[in-house]
Amino acid sequence: MGQKINPLGFRLGTTQNHHSLWFAQPKNYSEGLQEDQKIRNCIKNYVQKNMRISSGVEGIARIEIQKRIDLIQVLIYIGFPKLLLENRSQRIEELQINVQKELNCVNRKLNIAVTRIANPYGQPTILAEFIAGQLKNRVSFRKAMKKAIELTEQADTKGIKVQIAGRIDGKEIARVEWIREGRVPLQTIGTKIDYCSYPVRTIYGVLGIKIWIFLNEEK
Repeated sequence: MGQKINPLGFRLGTTQNHHSLWFAQPKNYSEGLQEDQKIRNCIKNYVQKNMRISSGVEGIARIEIQKRIDLIQVLIYIGFPKLLLENRSQRIEELQINVQKELNCVNRKLNIAVTRIANPYGQPTILAEFIAGQLKNRVSFRKAMKKAIELTEQADTKGIKVQIAGRIDGKEIARVEWIREGRVPLQTIGTKIDYCSYPVRTIYGVLGIKIWIFLNEEK
């Protein structure tokens, strides 16, 4: 049968870059990894708490972390600038204090920068959040998937595949439903494919959303 592999890990070093850049000795590696996870969770929680916008989308596409001996540089790629950019410096300062408390890093400086993304709906994470919001509001899953595909068409993508698995519409038996528009060549390493898997808690149980977006072909 077809062996499934994460499309991002499969393309590392060709069309995909790492989201965390740092070096650690083997014995300290796990600490560094947990630290990254703490930073990401802390930022997501802060955004969830402080910015409720109508669609229920957090709008964070990805968080990149670069570490040096005395500095942690965090880059937040955000789709909807309203979230963190309203009174920017104050929000970012508050966020920095929160993350520093969480990490309890005394001898290292933390620097957070926010970058805006031109086409937020070309990002699988933001789309998955949108679908999750729709499913929580009991919108039919087919409607939610079709709406997500319409949104990506505005973002100038070449293809998209959306898959939802679990107790869809509260049915007793779990199943997998998917829908595809355009081309999604997962086997070709030269293609730039963005992917995300996102769990969503509904009243029936947990559903898994997976989204593959075919952005462009590397020449």
